[in-house]
Amino acid sequence: MFIVDFLNNFLWTYVVIIGLLGLGLYFTVRTGFIQFRYLKEMVRVVFEKTPSPNPGEKPISAFKSFCIGSATRIGTGNLAGVAVAVTLGGPGAVFWMWVVALVGGATSFIESTLAQVYKIRDKEKPGTYRGGPAYYITKGLNKRWLGIIFAVLIAVTFGLIFNSVQSNTIASAFESAFGLNTYMAGAFMVVLTGAIIFGGVHRIANFSAVVVPIMAVLYIAVALFVFFTNLNMVPAVLSLIVSSAFGLEQALGGGIGAAIMYGVRRGLFSNEAGMGSAPNAAATSHISHPAKQGFIQTLGVYLDTLVVCTATAFLILVSTDVYNSGQYEGINLLQASLSSQVGEWASIFVAVAIFLFAFSSIIGSYYYGETNLQFIKNDKVMLNVYRVATMSFVMLGAVAGLGFVWELADLFMALMTVINLVGIMLLGGVAFKVLKDYEAQRKQGLDPTFDPEKLGIKNTESWDQEINKKVAN
Repeated sequence: MFIVDFLNNFLWTYVVIIGLLGLGLYFTVRTGFIQFRYLKEMVRVVFEKTPSPNPGEKPISAFKSFCIGSATRIGTGNLAGVAVAVTLGGPGAVFWMWVVALVGGATSFIESTLAQVYKIRDKEKPGTYRGGPAYYITKGLNKRWLGIIFAVLIAVTFGLIFNSVQSNTIASAFESAFGLNTYMAGAFMVVLTGAIIFGGVHRIANFSAVVVPIMAVLYIAVALFVFFTNLNMVPAVLSLIVSSAFGLEQALGGGIGAAIMYGVRRGLFSNEAGMGSAPNAAATSHISHPAKQGFIQTLGVYLDTLVVCTATAFLILVSTDVYNSGQYEGINLLQASLSSQVGEWASIFVAVAIFLFAFSSIIGSYYYGETNLQFIKNDKVMLNVYRVATMSFVMLGAVAGLGFVWELADLFMALMTVINLVGIMLLGGVAFKVLKDYEAQRKQGLDPTFDPEKLGIKNTESWDQEINKKVAN
């Protein structure tokens, strides 16, 4: 435990926070503040029609890839994670979550665009693709050894550790709302997880495309109800968040450091911008130009943090009696806060919401692990072992202690992020070329298409195959 704490403090204090914010600002300037200029374009491309597939292919649409990415983003971090951040870092942590999202929007565009540029075809599932940092580090930087290290880290982080965090939160919420034994909750989740992950990427995509929109709309609807019934408290809550992020009292007590630390940690856990996870979802879709997935995943960062996380923070901070009591932590703080606003049924609602949020994250996180294992070696036995390990960690997380699980998740998340940040920093020039190409075609009134050879980009096998097919036809 001491080693985990030491490494966490060092990496987050001196490496991750500086790297995330610094590189995010760099990408923001180099792309001309793309995360703000292209909001309308982000919404447009999410619902864009999938290009015509080849015979026998079943491609993943842009919307479904958006849902896979959102399924892992919108999970425990949006509910329990925000509660933990507010408890340990104070209300000011919410402000720094916003900063991570706004600055990270540009980082998300870069990493997701690169994932599309260097994606590969999935030979076993016609019409589908695989990709992510392990792939673009290998193809773009010719550093397969570093790609393998990242692949191992993300497989362990998402498929195993993060999934134990998700199941831990579900079990805790169900125990609080229904008195359900955590072992029973764990067994129930294991059965459901197995039924979906043994069905492959299409079953994962279809599940996410249904569950993510429903759960997001329901949760936001309840949050809006609380927002409008407490409209008079909005200025006070916003003032509290900002003053806690910069206030003199917090500075004297060391609170600003805690607010930044926990805000950035929980913000990154929630929206994943720069971590290298969302690019795995970005690579799955069949689209006409890589920049489109950059826009789509940036929109996912906004939905996650600026909408869902903010809704959770408001629910907690507006319930001053509950928040100031110090009797609750984690998901139980959110349950108690919402119950004080709308009645005892809220505890059950939050339990159901956290199940939908977190369980969809379990499924999406597993996929990230699967696609990276197949990067290392396409072996069915190894894949089935990994599936069983995922289910085991889901069970373990349901009955394990919360503190150590979160600390371990933070450590592996930091290691992943460092490798990904190095990769996208070195490959940023490729993404800039792709963006300029997209903008030039849009100015001409065209639906942008991608020709890597024209831009001097190499090792783009899936795009080369598409171009060759069109020439042959």
